Amino acid sequence: MRLDPFYLIVDSAAWIERLAPLGVRLVQLRIKDLDEARLRAEIRSAKVLCARHRCQLIINDYWRLAIEEGCDFIHLGQEDMQAADLSRIKAAGLRLGLSTHDHFELETALAARPDYIALGPVYPTVLKQMKWAPQGLERIGEWKRRVATTPLVAIGGLNPARLESVFAAGADSAAVVTDITLNADPEARTREWIEKTKRWR
Repeated sequence: MRLDPFYLIVDSAAWIERLAPLGVRLVQLRIKDLDEARLRAEIRSAKVLCARHRCQLIINDYWRLAIEEGCDFIHLGQEDMQAADLSRIKAAGLRLGLSTHDHFELETALAARPDYIALGPVYPTVLKQMKWAPQGLERIGEWKRRVATTPLVAIGGLNPARLESVFAAGADSAAVVTDITLNADPEARTREWIEKTKRWR
């Protein structure tokens, strides 16, 4: 499979409603600490919005709800992957993305035969406290050699100025959260990301 090179990650359907019309083609809905009823409502809204704007929706973590709501893509961290029923996910036809941060996690992820693998943080990130040091560009190249034809997503501390180096190192897609959501003008920054990544689209 092929991923869009611009991989947006947001924490609400409201962000998708705001940014998807600008030309976003790939978005992950990553919500933490929300009760099931409101989470289900967010997933349903996000699914409708993504269908309207021809945008691929990926649900973070909540694989049971993703199956129940008829979604087609799930992303799991390593801890979530250990608790998830991967055979049920595959049987439901969901495509699967997995996070990795070190060699052991990469081996674990590859054994699950995911549809893409994410590596991070590439650079220092303000999104959350990380126990891993920034991976750097050389690690992207190493991971790409290991994953071969499986798409590789780079994440962590990315911005438009760093995209050339990230893709040159071997990434197939660049994921972004705070560079857009904490920007003074998220719409303008989204347009900049779309413009900067079009040569790899």
